[in-house]
Amino acid sequence: MKKVTNKSLLKVDRLVKHFPITKGIFRKKVGSVKAVDGISFEIKERETLGLVGESGCGKSTTGRLILQLLPATAGKVFFKDHELNSIGSADLRKQRLQMQMIFQDPQDSLNPRMTVGSIISEPMIEHQRLDRLQRHERVEQLLNSVGLDPKVTNRYPHEFSGGQRQRIGIARALALSPDFIVCDEPIAALDVSIQAQVINLLEDLQEEFGLTYLFISHDLSMIRHIASRVAVMYLGRIVELASSQELYSRPVHPYTKALLSAVPLHDPVLEKKRKRIILIGDVPSPANPPSGCHFSTRCPVAENNCFKTAPEWREISSGHNVACHLV
Repeated sequence: MKKVTNKSLLKVDRLVKHFPITKGIFRKKVGSVKAVDGISFEIKERETLGLVGESGCGKSTTGRLILQLLPATAGKVFFKDHELNSIGSADLRKQRLQMQMIFQDPQDSLNPRMTVGSIISEPMIEHQRLDRLQRHERVEQLLNSVGLDPKVTNRYPHEFSGGQRQRIGIARALALSPDFIVCDEPIAALDVSIQAQVINLLEDLQEEFGLTYLFISHDLSMIRHIASRVAVMYLGRIVELASSQELYSRPVHPYTKALLSAVPLHDPVLEKKRKRIILIGDVPSPANPPSGCHFSTRCPVAENNCFKTAPEWREISSGHNVACHLV
């Protein structure tokens, strides 16, 4: 059982990321893509926060903003009470030792010209003063931790299956003994038969090393299994955040209800009786989002106020937040 503490490890405060749209020879700015549009949340130590939503809603951009792989347009990110947006490059480098990322596609994120041993030991060479023997021993420990034979250090990524490559990526993320890991759809590129193995591995590693995860995914059934709390994102904004049990049993935002209605139930009798919520229209462009509530153009219960005024982010019960005029 996960031992989530009450101490906050990471806090995101009104985070914004707008990508400029340019035109012409002189690259004049003519607009901006509002990828992340003022989101706030916190993650406690040893917790897994699930971040879900449709493709293009800003989930992966959020993960990269937190790790400072992208500069934020506005807002703040606090990690262990350090404001990452304002600290110098030397201090940020020290903080990055404690923050890592597991990427979506292990085929693209692993250098095909490097051996497994070189891939995993590269962060140690960059950040730690270990001799060759110490690095080799550490690499073998990490491979053991992720369920791979330590003898594979001289092999190349193309010699492994997708699930094994993702385990190598996880071992690399663990190389510097981080406290916090952004898991950016780490199972999306894997076969269904392998996905459960990787999820179980991540849970075992969290228990063993006391890790904290931001788990990004569009798979609601998988998020329910691994996350202790879930944030639902739509067009750059978080529309609902609650404990996993609360969100799946009592969703209140119309978008959350629509997403959950698409998740198949194990009971065929209940599945047959259940009413699906079909959303009309396409997701608006983040370069020109609707005024007021971003979901208003597709919401089946939207009222006049929804098209004019952005809903306030508020707490409706203990730990359950939502941004909706109608709740």
